[in-house]
Amino acid sequence: MILKNLRLLFSLQESKSRDINVNMETIPGQQSDRRASRQDGRRPSIYSTMDAVPHLEFYCNATATGRLRRSRPSLETLRKTTEPVRFGWVTGVMIRCMLNIWGVILFLRLSWITSQAGILLTWVIILMSVLVTSISSLSVSAIATNGRVSSGGGYFMISRTLGPEMGGPIGMVFSFANALGCALNTVGFSESVRDLLVEYNAVMVDEINDVRIVGTITVTVLLLISLAGMEWESKTQVLFFLVLMVTFANYFVGTFIPATPQKQSKGFFGYRVEIFVENLLPDWRGSEGNFFQMFAIFFPSAIGILAGANISGDLKDPQTAIPKGTIMAIFSTTMSYLLISITAACVLRDASGNLNDSLPVNYSGPCEGLGCKLGWNFTKCEQSQSCSFGLSNSFQVLNLISGFGPLITAGLFAASLSSALAFLVSAPKVFQCLCRDNIYPYIGFFGKGYGKNDEPLRAYILTYFIALAFILIAQLNVIAPLISNFFLCSYALINFSCFHASITNSPGWRPSFKYYSKWTALFGSIISVVLMFLLTWWAALITFGIILFLFGYVTYKKPEVNWGSSVQAGTYNMALSYSVSLSSVADHVKNFRPQCLVLTGPPNLRPALVDFVGSFTKNVSLMICGDILMDDDKSVISQRNTDKLVKWLNRRKVRSFYTPFKGDSLREGASHLLQAAGLGKMKPNTLVMGFKTNWQECSPSSVENYVNTIYDTFDSNYGVCILRMMDGLDITEELQCEGVCAWNVLGFSLERWVRENTNHIINDEIRTVFQNKQGKKNIDVYWISDDGGLTLLVPYLLTRRKRWRRSKVRVFVIGQQQTKEDERTEMMVLLRRFRLDVHDVIVITDSERPPFSKNLNRFEDSIAGFRLREGQQAEGPAHQERTEGPWKISDKQMDAFRLKVRFGRYFVSVYVRSVPVPQGGCPSSLYMAWLDALSCGLHCPILLIRGNQQNVLTFYCQ
Repeated sequence: MILKNLRLLFSLQESKSRDINVNMETIPGQQSDRRASRQDGRRPSIYSTMDAVPHLEFYCNATATGRLRRSRPSLETLRKTTEPVRFGWVTGVMIRCMLNIWGVILFLRLSWITSQAGILLTWVIILMSVLVTSISSLSVSAIATNGRVSSGGGYFMISRTLGPEMGGPIGMVFSFANALGCALNTVGFSESVRDLLVEYNAVMVDEINDVRIVGTITVTVLLLISLAGMEWESKTQVLFFLVLMVTFANYFVGTFIPATPQKQSKGFFGYRVEIFVENLLPDWRGSEGNFFQMFAIFFPSAIGILAGANISGDLKDPQTAIPKGTIMAIFSTTMSYLLISITAACVLRDASGNLNDSLPVNYSGPCEGLGCKLGWNFTKCEQSQSCSFGLSNSFQVLNLISGFGPLITAGLFAASLSSALAFLVSAPKVFQCLCRDNIYPYIGFFGKGYGKNDEPLRAYILTYFIALAFILIAQLNVIAPLISNFFLCSYALINFSCFHASITNSPGWRPSFKYYSKWTALFGSIISVVLMFLLTWWAALITFGIILFLFGYVTYKKPEVNWGSSVQAGTYNMALSYSVSLSSVADHVKNFRPQCLVLTGPPNLRPALVDFVGSFTKNVSLMICGDILMDDDKSVISQRNTDKLVKWLNRRKVRSFYTPFKGDSLREGASHLLQAAGLGKMKPNTLVMGFKTNWQECSPSSVENYVNTIYDTFDSNYGVCILRMMDGLDITEELQCEGVCAWNVLGFSLERWVRENTNHIINDEIRTVFQNKQGKKNIDVYWISDDGGLTLLVPYLLTRRKRWRRSKVRVFVIGQQQTKEDERTEMMVLLRRFRLDVHDVIVITDSERPPFSKNLNRFEDSIAGFRLREGQQAEGPAHQERTEGPWKISDKQMDAFRLKVRFGRYFVSVYVRSVPVPQGGCPSSLYMAWLDALSCGLHCPILLIRGNQQNVLTFYCQ
């Protein structure tokens, strides 16, 4: 049933005489499909849901006749012209992987490796390579079946499993390795063409430059085939596959055909036990004659297992096609390599190719070697090491053995060109996915796609030039070890991705492919790294150096992507495990840390408070920014805005949690946060809040809430810190000056607007005094009473920061004039035993002196509006006023709290003083006046701090 009609109109001009209008009725669901196609990285197609379209009519208005004609084109025709090409597991994965594995190494180097390593070690080399690739294919299958796989192949799997930090570097290396693979197979093809030119005496320049010329022409032709589209590329691969099948049949038939004298002169005698035994053991020759060098040269022939996964975006069902096609390709190609290596051993290692070296029937002259028993004397060329034929000297052994030599040449051309073409297609596909993820700058230009298959034409051109640069080396044995290192590194990370995803026990790791093991994946990862260094250690160091550099860049930039990687799951597991294990550990004074609950409200409105606490808690202890939602703020804060406030903290490089909490008042919210915030041992033990500068103007209930919050904190055995700045902590007025005050005119609460529109408040660039270098200033600490040492510990933690390192801590204590020096010496000794870097200790000896009249008058003026004036009222009205306003100050309370207010006028960074503990029955207004008198008049930040009497400092080792 059609729920919604949407008419799309397209106009096309045809040779000045015809306009075609397209009228299409669609159903709901097309827009969702279109959105899904955008997420896939493909352009949305209006025909993507053609099967669900009830009818489609084309109205053609021919201006020449003036008549309206109606036609109904075939839906199948429209699909063919608009839908991207999709491949199944046979043509998309298995054939592609087999062609990539059957590369130039099979035809040009396998027989030579057999002559060097012998049949046994050649099988070991083949099986070692297959072991690495098989384990990697199992890991690839597991990752590919754990969710929808988009385009990008190996890079997509690693990045979505291990995150952008590891995915980004391996994406770069993997793309580059595929470009080198294209160069390797192109050079192999060019070498075979060069050999044909030499055979027919048609050399163009010389042997090296001929390889370069042929290679340049070849890779250019392959580029044109790739630019024609995936459909043409796939048809070309099928053609190459058929040629290879005929070639293999021709080769194995040739092993049973009796050898002619011409073939015998070149070392081929068919199946002979003595030749087989002779070629069973290794015969190392030349500078490259060792096991690991042979492995390094052979291993690129096995790297094609990701050819199908690399075009995962062009597969019909990647989750089914990748495991099935990859494993079948590995099994088939492994059998072919083993059979060809053992049948190639039908050839002697050394032969002259000279028909005159055949022995007469009764020859009795000098003759050495196995050839003598077979009727040929190759002694002369063996001793002079001038033999031109045989396993050890010729790369055309398969051509010699086959029934019809030109078919082997055709197979070599098909294998090398198919592998080169597959690599030339894979590299741009992987690189396009990397570019679109925006992990690295300046490469997004290459991510643009064209056509119905979203072809990365720009990436094709880039890959072409990289491959061309290495083709100009024109040395197959030089390029092969470089590719081995890059692909081994890729396989190591793919296997590690599977292992890491398995051990994290994430509920999201549910691959439908079950034939894998996390321990085999770990083994595959380790063996890949070991082989990298055993093959070419310098190339391995370069590879890891590049990866570490790219890894460091991504870690530093922190791209805003969230792929649900196993690293996130592993971090959660570690945090959970450590938190649980920490709960069973008893507290110790040496491990005390000031874990702070900071009442910031929205953190971006009080940046100075956030920066100050972050200065002594970063990388040291817990910090939680508590935001108590009161009154108008009872609307539930969205997760989106919470995330933006957390991002604001991260941009400011403050390591803190952000916790919003709904409460009827500050006191209720703070009390609940103190009880509920944190986890296990990671719970706050200190409450940090800003000084209420407007306590005289705000409502009495608000002052009561503020002071009672401090009372409750003391009663709960928590430490208290109160920060006061001369200009205040709240930057609301600054935001109003920037135009935000218009929201107040409309009747909105500014803080509520900030919470709901955090992205409009860009104040992370507002600098506070705590973000500047403090220089050679002083941190003055008035240690009036012993609170357990928190008053001394916080200044020490500040001086450990780079910005505060040059600041000097001075400690002020109360003492007597007669014992001033002794008390100072004792305090210095005590502080040294606590290992606190204190610059000086100053003993205050006039603590009993009456306060200055100026300070006393200011104090009394601040509380004048809160006095009861009992002497001027009758007892009844005064008692009623005291009951209705508990914040009112009686004359008796005033006399009991006459304060001595003295300050040292010093050029300081921070002024630290103990928070006075109120006595019972102290009105909130009197207590606020007390705090105000202790902290007013200073132009530096003032920190009023009080511990909970728990010792936080010790000079003992246990």
